[in-house]
Amino acid sequence: MLEYACMREIQAPDVTRAVAELAQRANFELGGDVVRLLEAAREREVSPIGREALARLLENARLAKDERLPLCQDCGIAVVFLELGQYAHITGGDLYEAVADGVRCGYRDGFLRKSMVARPFSARINTGDNTPPVIHVEIVPGDRLRIAFMPKGGGAENMSRLVMLKPGAGEHGITDAVVSAVRDAGGNPCPPLIIGLGIGATAEKSLEIAKKALLRPAGEPNSDVETAELERKVFDAVNMTGVGPLGMGGGVTAIAVHAEVYPCHFASLPLAINLQCHSARHAEVTL
Repeated sequence: MLEYACMREIQAPDVTRAVAELAQRANFELGGDVVRLLEAAREREVSPIGREALARLLENARLAKDERLPLCQDCGIAVVFLELGQYAHITGGDLYEAVADGVRCGYRDGFLRKSMVARPFSARINTGDNTPPVIHVEIVPGDRLRIAFMPKGGGAENMSRLVMLKPGAGEHGITDAVVSAVRDAGGNPCPPLIIGLGIGATAEKSLEIAKKALLRPAGEPNSDVETAELERKVFDAVNMTGVGPLGMGGGVTAIAVHAEVYPCHFASLPLAINLQCHSARHAEVTL
């Protein structure tokens, strides 16, 4: 077992710089894993309109990277996942404020659209710098800080769904709920989708793990054989809906399904569904 003799210090200004860089990289550069899935989708799409849409999405990704322009005009809410080693000590400032400062700098210097509004049920006043970010922190072994930055667009996020299934719903109940959510969403979340599923735990925990599932390399199956098989079944069912690329019809509605499972109360079966658009943006670094 690895032992740590002392705490390792990580400077808050270094966190700010890292978050600012990730904010821009995530908005300008679509990951190679996602690009490969889109290329494969274009090859197997049977609809001419669908193939043309996928070709334009790939061209958009190339131009965004080459020209350092946003992949999408919706530069998203800043969702930040932090894995903080138990032997790491943040010094020189507050961790949350360091992350927020990074969002401010990254969105300002990258000329990224600021979409956050305060007083959401009344005045809806733009905060002007895309803060505050949504931050999830997990304490993990080690002395490092892993930062994963996800700009989550409103069109896809609005299609999120939480379903409290009956305990015996099983695979069929989960698959039917996901298919229903995708059909109801139509073209709003800008398919082809990566679908994050959080199964089990409680309502709020299932929503968190569904979103975190989107950080997995696109198309990489769950390491658990049973869960990976469920991902495959949901993937096949979703791609039978006919929604197609950008909702224009076709055989490619999803390019990946990522499920995470957590034990739950014997009287419940929470299912969180988080739809991610074709511009499945995220970037990460370890300090």
